[in-house]
Amino acid sequence: MKSKLLVYLFLSSTLALAANDVPQRLSDSTTVLREIMQTPDRSIPQDLMDKAECVVIVPGVKKAAFIIGGKYGRGFFSCRGPHNVGWSAPGAVRVEGGSFGFQIGGSETDVVMLVMNEDGMKKLLKDKFTLGADASVAAGPVGRTSAAETDAMMHAEILSWSRARGVFAGVALNGATLRPDDDSNKALYGRQVTNTELAEGKVKPPAIAHSLIQRLNKYSSRKSG
Repeated sequence: MKSKLLVYLFLSSTLALAANDVPQRLSDSTTVLREIMQTPDRSIPQDLMDKAECVVIVPGVKKAAFIIGGKYGRGFFSCRGPHNVGWSAPGAVRVEGGSFGFQIGGSETDVVMLVMNEDGMKKLLKDKFTLGADASVAAGPVGRTSAAETDAMMHAEILSWSRARGVFAGVALNGATLRPDDDSNKALYGRQVTNTELAEGKVKPPAIAHSLIQRLNKYSSRKSG
């Protein structure tokens, strides 16, 4: 009972700060994407970026105090715009639990996920879903191409990577739960919007989100094929 109370207090206090650090988290998400993609030999393969329906970036996932193996982070996703001409305004997400790899003690881990098909995108937009249970997930490859595809990776709805202490590698985030971060969306857009509205391109991105969208368009402006 005591541990559950501590978890509740930790999550409640973290969510209360959501409105205050949205601009910083957007900036951090942009930085994570830029730093990863500027190292071609150790980045997300270009062919996978071009096939992805959505990109999810969660900078600085933290080990939750008092929770053995617990993780908690907030980040953003963007999906292909109408007719694949660009990326949608970002939607806020929360990620909890799961094994994020490379995490030692109180260190932070950056997480990037590619949603590879429409089924995966539908699950991303649900009120809550769990990787490995509600959606198939596999560790993504690192490098210029994804030539070393495994059967699991080829059939996964979501591919995932983590970066900690300068090390970037694929990691299957089994057990991690994703859900909308409604407080952050309200802070970002000045009103309550849903992640579905954002993914479908029904909401214009605010000025502070332009840098992230520009980076996404730079690294994959449209879907191949």
